[in-house]
Amino acid sequence: MAKKIAVLGSTGSIGTQTLEVVRELGPGYEVVALAAGKNDHLLREQVEEFKPALAVLDDRGAAERLTKSLRSTGCRVESGRDGQLEAATWPSADLVVMAQVGFSGFEPVVAALEKNKLVALANKESLVVGGEILKRLGLLDRGKLLPVDSEHSAIWQCLGGTPPEQVSRVYLTASGGPFFGREFEELEKVKPEEALKHPNWEMGGKITIDSATMMNKGLEVIEAMWLFGLSLEQIEVVIHRQSIVHSMVEYIDGSILAQLGKPDMRLPIQFALTYPERENNRFERYSPFEKRLDFESPDWDNFPCLGLAYRAVQNGGTMPAVLNSANEIAVKHFIDGRLRFTGIPEVIEKTMGDHQTVKSPETIDILEADRWSRHKAEAVVGELIGRVN
Repeated sequence: MAKKIAVLGSTGSIGTQTLEVVRELGPGYEVVALAAGKNDHLLREQVEEFKPALAVLDDRGAAERLTKSLRSTGCRVESGRDGQLEAATWPSADLVVMAQVGFSGFEPVVAALEKNKLVALANKESLVVGGEILKRLGLLDRGKLLPVDSEHSAIWQCLGGTPPEQVSRVYLTASGGPFFGREFEELEKVKPEEALKHPNWEMGGKITIDSATMMNKGLEVIEAMWLFGLSLEQIEVVIHRQSIVHSMVEYIDGSILAQLGKPDMRLPIQFALTYPERENNRFERYSPFEKRLDFESPDWDNFPCLGLAYRAVQNGGTMPAVLNSANEIAVKHFIDGRLRFTGIPEVIEKTMGDHQTVKSPETIDILEADRWSRHKAEAVVGELIGRVN
């Protein structure tokens, strides 16, 4: 089945793997638009290979450099928010892959769904901050969102067409990151370079830190609620260090279906790109004889970010947006070496504690909560750094 594809976040981890899958699938899959942040060098290489009609960079200076280097290609170059929205709604695109990291993906996701585009979603933050709005607008009910996260792809594949009322619970698996099993005193001394070494997955920096703090799993719980119409009580996080079982669905009759595979993001990406069909590939296969599979409960005490995500979704309204933005700020300062690893949940909790939640928010409320949360989180980081010094 031939498809025309737009990829937003094309120079990041998921974006580059998406283009690798497109390359593997062959000429039936055409890239018509690419969008990224500020990496004009890599985007230029991608444009030269895949020959899209549109290329977008957030950074205006980088876009100007790209325009000059692509002058002879016929590819149009745009920049900023308007360019990202244009890529998300590009008329000829059958499928829009949302591979951006963080809050910046929210508006493009809304725009693509409003244009009735099929969206392969790797930007979980869009549902974390705006799931309530998308549901209220009816944008989650059209069957247009195809999950790309390995866990949500696994749930999707296990559910098939089963109605939600026949689902007892979902087991959302987590690797536990590089520090699972460590005590709080050890985590206080963790360095960014240690946290950026995930034991199983090759991912971008921010999501790798989120995996280390368990925030990534908290965000995925919220995403699963909106994607599959589940209650918080129906989702149980389980630590699975081998990252072979990507999630499980238990039905009301006690049967459990699991989806297994190598920890390779190209597999769920390909399933989203080729859906409803499956295509052969040359990726490495999993053998059930190669390693044992173990499961255990999360450590809620030493990894409090998971509990903060539950608290945010229980509060509802604008609180998940505040959780997400405060986390983005805290993770940035940790990567930059300014904040302790254990300071990440402290920044988030203090920011959430000072927020006055807006119930049943509109988009403008989400944008304002994001702005407020970033400002507040920066102030909290400053306080924590001053206290240490």
